[in-house]
Amino acid sequence: MTEYIVSNIISTSLNSPQRIINKVYDKIGFNIIQDEELRHLVVSRICSPMSKKATVDYLRRHFKEEVSLQKIYRYLDKLYNTQQELVQEISVKHTKGLFGGNLGILFYDVTTLYFETTNKDKLRESGFSKDGKNANSQVVLGLLVSRGGYPLSYSLFNGSQYEGYTMLPIVDDFVQRFNLGNDFVVIADSGLMSAKNVKLLRDGGYKYIIGARIKKESGRIMEKIIATERRCGVFNDIKYPDGDRLIVGYSDERAKKNAFDREQGVERLRKRFSKGTLTKADINKRGYNKFLSVSSGITVSIDEEKIKEDAIWDGLKGYKTNTDLSPEKVYEAYQNLWNVERSFRITKGTLDVRPMFHFTPRRIEAHVCICFVALKVYKELERLLKLSGCPYSVDETLKIAETIVTIEIARPENKDTITKTLCLTEEERAIAYLIDTDDWLEL
Repeated sequence: MTEYIVSNIISTSLNSPQRIINKVYDKIGFNIIQDEELRHLVVSRICSPMSKKATVDYLRRHFKEEVSLQKIYRYLDKLYNTQQELVQEISVKHTKGLFGGNLGILFYDVTTLYFETTNKDKLRESGFSKDGKNANSQVVLGLLVSRGGYPLSYSLFNGSQYEGYTMLPIVDDFVQRFNLGNDFVVIADSGLMSAKNVKLLRDGGYKYIIGARIKKESGRIMEKIIATERRCGVFNDIKYPDGDRLIVGYSDERAKKNAFDREQGVERLRKRFSKGTLTKADINKRGYNKFLSVSSGITVSIDEEKIKEDAIWDGLKGYKTNTDLSPEKVYEAYQNLWNVERSFRITKGTLDVRPMFHFTPRRIEAHVCICFVALKVYKELERLLKLSGCPYSVDETLKIAETIVTIEIARPENKDTITKTLCLTEEERAIAYLIDTDDWLEL
């Protein structure tokens, strides 16, 4: 049998990563979009993110897909014009299905995406870069995700836009488009929340849990915060005059980190002080410079009292909310904010959303939309792997899939061909269920 197969092989292919991704892509519902270009671009974005020109070569070389570069560029324009909202609708419908039709919690965060250029226009501007690329032009990306980190909606903003002004427009638009009413809670980091934003959320009828800036509270509230019992799992539930609540908790791990970070920062200040390089220009509130003071209008010194006062806050973290959830539930919900941060890491790292080389707004928007779909497919594959008890991550699974060989075999006696997929190792057998095929061949 083996000799017969080997002697009649016509061709071989390593297309199992594509077959796995296609299966998940269809399961989510993206297959209602008839344009195969989207499927091809999502597959290549997950398997081997690269330029659109290099993507054409990759698809042809690895998956025998013939797609012209010009056809891809034409599709990017179509995606921008007609399908951006549709892909978000598909993602929301599928995600709601995972949670019994009720999203319950929306997590929001912002990141920046830079370009390998300093050229600017209405969308691409310089601003504070989360990638440390302050000289490059950039756009600001706002992302809404659900529990578990499944992407729901996104929006792009001018690169110089203050991130605190991005959340309300996205949340308002999302709620209106999907008729959510007010049966959900918005969760966001303190960096996004000014007093104005909190008021807008409250006036809009939204429930929220946001990171609190406990060191900037009023004197009366600060006294109550400092009185919080320093024991893990014990919370101080403080009432604001406006009816909101401030939930304050303590963590040994956070206390150790706060102390370590402060010691490192102060040590750097002491070294500069000993070298005589500290000047009045360093007296500001940035970082650990807050521990500096000036005496007699001339001498810059390190204020030891300020360092002691800062240590009082070690381990404390606050969460502002207008919900009636228990302190434990508020804390638990906020801890899941890391899911949106991880989504950004996947998008920037595995999917290589940036740097971007497109320069027209519609192509930039289309590129981000492709990455949004790829993120959704990636997260769903991750969920399916966990559900099945598979020991491999998404990246490990696709790496193993690259070794699975599909062969086309001639049958001279019937003058036709058959296709068989070889399953040769334990690793390959562990992920075989992800590939729809009745043609497995074990040798």
